[in-house]
Amino acid sequence: SSRIAAEKNAKVMVLPTIPFGTNTGQLPIKFTINMNPSTQFMVIEDIADSLLQQEIGKLLIINGHGGNDFKHMIRELTPKYPELLMATLNWYQILDNYKYFDQPGDHAGEMETSNLLHLQPDLVLPPNYAGKGESKLFKIKAFNEGWAWTQRDWLQVSKDTGIGNPEMASAEKGERFLKDVTEKIAEFLIEFSKADINDLYE
Repeated sequence: SSRIAAEKNAKVMVLPTIPFGTNTGQLPIKFTINMNPSTQFMVIEDIADSLLQQEIGKLLIINGHGGNDFKHMIRELTPKYPELLMATLNWYQILDNYKYFDQPGDHAGEMETSNLLHLQPDLVLPPNYAGKGESKLFKIKAFNEGWAWTQRDWLQVSKDTGIGNPEMASAEKGERFLKDVTEKIAEFLIEFSKADINDLYE
C-alpha cells in the first residue's frame, strides 16, 4: 500500500511492525504473548512524541489483530498532541469479506488461511490438520448480537482457537482479497498524506 501511494506522490513512511497484541483471552495457551492495552498506549505515546519532535504531523496505526483497539488511545492522546493527526484502521474490515470468501470465519478461518496461503504457504499445514472451526456461542443473547461485549475465553469457545472453517481456503482467494485491500489502503494513504489537519471537514 505504501509503495503504491508513494508512486502517486504521497509522502508515507512505514514504521516497524509491533509483533505483539492484546491476547488476554488466550493467555492459558502456551506461547501466547500478551501486550496489555496500557502498554500499547505507552508505545503509541512514545511514537507520537518522537514524531512531533521531528515535525511529522500524522500517524496512522494499521491494525491486524482483533484483540487490539486503538480508538480510545487516540481519543486520549489527541488533546495532548493536537498538532498530530492520529488515525487507525483494521485492514481485515475494509472490504465485504463475503464477496471474496464463502465462510470468512473469525480466527484461522477461510479468510485468514487464504491470505496466508498466498503470502507464506509453507506456514500452512494441510487441511486435515485443521479443525472445522466450530465454536460455541454465549448463553447471553446480547453478546452474540454484538450490542453487548465481553472477552471470550478461547479455551471454552473453541477446541483449537479456530473459529471458522478453513476448508475452502485458497491462495487465489487470498491474492485477490489482499490485492483489493492493498489498493484500498493505498487510496486512503494518498488522501491521508495530502490532508490538511486544519481543514478536514466539508
